[in-house]
Amino acid sequence: MREAGALLEGHFVLSSGQHSTAYLQCARFLMDAGRAGRACAALADKVSTEIGSSIDLVFSPAMGGVVIGHEMGRALQKPAIFFERAEGSFTLRRGFEIPDGARCLMVEDVVTTGLSSRECIAAAREHGADVVAGCCLVNRSGGRADIGVPLVALAVVDMPTFSADKVPEDLQSIPARKPGSRNL
Repeated sequence: MREAGALLEGHFVLSSGQHSTAYLQCARFLMDAGRAGRACAALADKVSTEIGSSIDLVFSPAMGGVVIGHEMGRALQKPAIFFERAEGSFTLRRGFEIPDGARCLMVEDVVTTGLSSRECIAAAREHGADVVAGCCLVNRSGGRADIGVPLVALAVVDMPTFSADKVPEDLQSIPARKPGSRNL
């Protein structure tokens, strides 16, 4: 992540509303197709080993999950679709459908609190999905995020976050940036 310029340091407001001293801009990491392919092949191997069940379809939340979802679909040789936010809720567009009972894998770039993952999983279930697991490149919660299904991560790190009313004084002195795609 550091080599790719994807690890940013400073004061950030995450999609969850939490504050942090670090931000993972996975789009920078995934912009190199070879690197993205290698990372997703490794993640697909880990998913196959840890989950051990067949997957019919890969889905991800837009925006952050689109590229990694596509690459995971390629690595697993399964169709990949994505959900988009419309009026605050995840929805399928572009003619995407989930066959009833399809065994699905939710794919994210980064998981912090798991909120977007849980919302996307709920939307997929409303469309008939049997969501067997989730996966991400980086679980930045130190493994504490609960998405309601098993979560496989290529890397698990503990990057502390703070609620808006508990931001440390030294962090408060740095202007906050909001580089994510949600709540713009």
